[in-house]
Amino acid sequence: MTSEFLEESKQVMQEADLLCSKAQVEAALDKMATEITATLAEKNPLVLCVMTGGVIPAGMLLPRLDFPLMTDYIHATRYGHSTEGGELDWIVKPHKPLKDRVVLLIDDIFDEGLTLEAIAHDCKEAGATEVYTCVLVEKIRQRSSNMKVDFVGLDVEDRYLFGYGMDYKGYLRNAAGIYAVKGM
Repeated sequence: MTSEFLEESKQVMQEADLLCSKAQVEAALDKMATEITATLAEKNPLVLCVMTGGVIPAGMLLPRLDFPLMTDYIHATRYGHSTEGGELDWIVKPHKPLKDRVVLLIDDIFDEGLTLEAIAHDCKEAGATEVYTCVLVEKIRQRSSNMKVDFVGLDVEDRYLFGYGMDYKGYLRNAAGIYAVKGM
């Protein structure tokens, strides 16, 4: 099964539409870092990487933040093995306490928005004084969630995306650009 997805992923990469180049993504990361620094540099934030998609945006963004901060990671899903979202399922909760902390959540994409909204809500329930959100990509679309992301790198059309943390069937998170699957 894995080798089937490997071959399929190679084909998808060859045919994909490049929506944002590596240079555009790097410029977006620089812009977000400037905005985050202006807002959080004096707030002693705890930065939480939302796994797995957030690992690349967080890894590229953190060295651009030139102020003291603490890091941790979380892994939560609303989907599990289903294609329909349900209650938030914490796979890994933050290791550091959130009580009386300013939290910055870093994720790869803001699509429907319900998962990131649920994670932010749970952080507040755990005692965070403020919760900020940061995504590399926000899809231009209607959403069920009323949540607004605080720091957005790129606005991208509503297609099946991969690269810079976003995957295609577990592959292509490492693609150096934001790509859309041809025809999707």
